Amino acid sequence: MTDTTIAEGLAQRIQSVTFDSLTEDALHWAKVAVLDTVGCTLAGAHEDCARIAAQAATYGTTGGDCLIFGTNRRVGPLDAALINGTAAHALDYDDCSNTLGGHPSAPVVPALFALAEMHKSSGKQFLTAYVAGWEAETRIARGVNFHHYEKGWHPTATLGVFGSAAGCAHLLGLSVEQTAKALALAATFSSGIKANFGTMTKPLHVGHAARNGMYAALLAKDGFTSFPGAFEHKQGFLNVFNGAGNYNAEAILADWAQPWDIVSPGVAIKQYPCCGSTHPAIDAMLMLVRENNLTPEAVERIDSWTHPRRLAHTNRPNPQSELDAKFSVQYCLARGLTDRRVSVEHFEGGSYLEPEVQNVLRRVHAAPHPDMKMDTFEHFGAEVKVTLKDGSTLTQKVHRPLGRGPENPLPADLLEAKFANCASRAMSANQVPALLQQLRTLEVAETLMPLSELMQQAAR
Repeated sequence: MTDTTIAEGLAQRIQSVTFDSLTEDALHWAKVAVLDTVGCTLAGAHEDCARIAAQAATYGTTGGDCLIFGTNRRVGPLDAALINGTAAHALDYDDCSNTLGGHPSAPVVPALFALAEMHKSSGKQFLTAYVAGWEAETRIARGVNFHHYEKGWHPTATLGVFGSAAGCAHLLGLSVEQTAKALALAATFSSGIKANFGTMTKPLHVGHAARNGMYAALLAKDGFTSFPGAFEHKQGFLNVFNGAGNYNAEAILADWAQPWDIVSPGVAIKQYPCCGSTHPAIDAMLMLVRENNLTPEAVERIDSWTHPRRLAHTNRPNPQSELDAKFSVQYCLARGLTDRRVSVEHFEGGSYLEPEVQNVLRRVHAAPHPDMKMDTFEHFGAEVKVTLKDGSTLTQKVHRPLGRGPENPLPADLLEAKFANCASRAMSANQVPALLQQLRTLEVAETLMPLSELMQQAAR
């Protein structure tokens, strides 16, 4: 028996992480995830949600030391975390975690980047804190998912705030006691409901998680108090968010870094700028299109079966906005057939209303897959059947989309092409290779300031 609380146990583990404790695989995937997140943040920097968030957050204030990605403006660290965190998730193009049931890097990287600018932290310090943050948020996820996810909480935000708090506490060099207080504060700041998916509020969830995690660490650093039993108390995080009997507290502290979660099940890098729950169906659709040279004129009907956990928020046969379209498996499949790809511009400028796509959209039918059970960790499969006008059918099944974890990684050339496409939306294209190179070698950087200054100077 022990009197150590969950927050204290996590804090001990978080502060035990050193650069030398990271395996070669953990370091590799950390660099991949950070690179991808920087690219996604630049791509989302000029989206309306990021622009409005910046305008509101900095209302009546000027100046600071921390870069707003995609601009030449600098603000205070809390504002930078909020704005860049919102931008990181604006396009729903950022990385995913099967454990988290959401996006692990977007709440963590923007907060750490701003703090690293303030404290002139090295690349090694940044990457070590990032892995500590990832491990903390996914360990908590192991204790609450997937009841937490299915209940309607947005884990990227409700659990991501702990990743931000843990990473920031590590980067600030907080004590174990201070880190535990930061985690307990983060439990109070945790928020985000799935009802707001398909609107600007979803990426704002992530911006708030990034900001509030940093705020929790800064408060704890200066002596702010919180209750160390904030997780397991009868009115604490676990009981309030999940309910009695719907969580496994022991799983949170078990097997820390054995292996690192960023390695197994690992980070998932997105191919498409839309909800990850649509990706296996998109993969299946594009395989059928390319292998059979399908055209919209030849197709009578498209049937899509996805995991019921994933269909719950992607069954949107008639999307009402560009953001709504990101969560419509029907729209994504229609776009895959008409354009033979799914890319950023397909969720911009009213593209979801294009007559050709709308015509195909009416032929797409989605349902839960009857053979995909709820009590499984593998919930990213999909099956697509295309019925042609001559009555023949074509079927393709995908168990896990390309990029969904280290066992099925996005090839390096596709990762770099995605980064270049994303970054060039906010900065001079001729500066993108230099930024890519700095991110590839982040562990040798004495500080992150050259990287920050390059983005500022190259901002459009």
